[in-house]
Amino acid sequence: MRQQVEAAGDVLADAIVEAGEHRPEPVGHDTIRLETHAMGCPWSVVMNPGQPRQVMTASEALDIVHQLEDQMTVYRDDSELQRINFAAHESPQSVEAELYKLLKQCMAISAATEGAFDPTSGPLIRLWKACRNEARVPTDEEVCDTMKRVGMGRVMFDDATESVSFPSEGYGFDLGAIGKGYAIDRAAQHLRREGIDDFLIHGGFSSLRAVGDHHGQGGWPVGIKNPLFTEKRYATVLLADQAMSTSGSNIQYFRHEGRRYGHILDPRTGWPAEGLLSVTVLAPTAAEADALSTAFYVMGLEKAAEYCHNRPEIGAILVPIPQGGAKLAPVVLNIPRDRLFFVDPPVTTDQV
Repeated sequence: MRQQVEAAGDVLADAIVEAGEHRPEPVGHDTIRLETHAMGCPWSVVMNPGQPRQVMTASEALDIVHQLEDQMTVYRDDSELQRINFAAHESPQSVEAELYKLLKQCMAISAATEGAFDPTSGPLIRLWKACRNEARVPTDEEVCDTMKRVGMGRVMFDDATESVSFPSEGYGFDLGAIGKGYAIDRAAQHLRREGIDDFLIHGGFSSLRAVGDHHGQGGWPVGIKNPLFTEKRYATVLLADQAMSTSGSNIQYFRHEGRRYGHILDPRTGWPAEGLLSVTVLAPTAAEADALSTAFYVMGLEKAAEYCHNRPEIGAILVPIPQGGAKLAPVVLNIPRDRLFFVDPPVTTDQV
């Protein structure tokens, strides 16, 4: 594991937004940062300068991330998750207690989002990846056949033995849409347990959790990249004791016969989701934010807004695909105005 300690004038160099022109925005100040690479992306624990012991504590938190990657990866046959995937169609498979809680949380989120979030979508992901490598899209028959092995509602849980079983061969879990958030939460728990009260931890910049305060600003300032021009940023969110995750297909997509296909699949249809350009979710935990940012992208504007209306602890910034221009028109849900700062005001900003 590569770890690095930095003192810097910014926080999350790729995620902080400079002061805007309408309201004074929160800005980054000196920090200490430890870095590593896990789950296919860069990770950082960012802290205010303080006692030397916090460096070791942050290193331990990142070690937890690596341990969880070993447990949850689907890219190694010896992981616990793959053991379950290979055998749960034959007999119930016991699951480590914390992982079992995560899988039950997945089931609850899947039900609450009417299947828009579904960690059994691995067969669909593999189908589309294979077809992309072949420079084609799947046939209707291929999608229909693959859908027979997708559906969180068909997974069976036994709480008494903390075991799971699948209805048929070919089923399996892929926690790519919640695993980073879960690992962030577990790392944050360790930091809090060891007395670190002010920090920000991120996995791949798209998922993060902020705890406490940065330089007396009432939270940690985090930037959101412009989904049309990813080298720019269009907003800052001041996060305090909250997690955030962003999903979109503006970077990962491919074109076939003139049509654009994004990488976020609708597990209810087997085809790429359409309608939104990007989704940013704020939630009490990073696991929730991670899963819901994907689910909201799949659900679309109206259903995502309805979900937030019924759950005021969940905030969101939903960006529809612009019509007739390059200006963004984000819809803001359950995020206080004093916590959100737009760098360049969009055409419209609907605060709900």
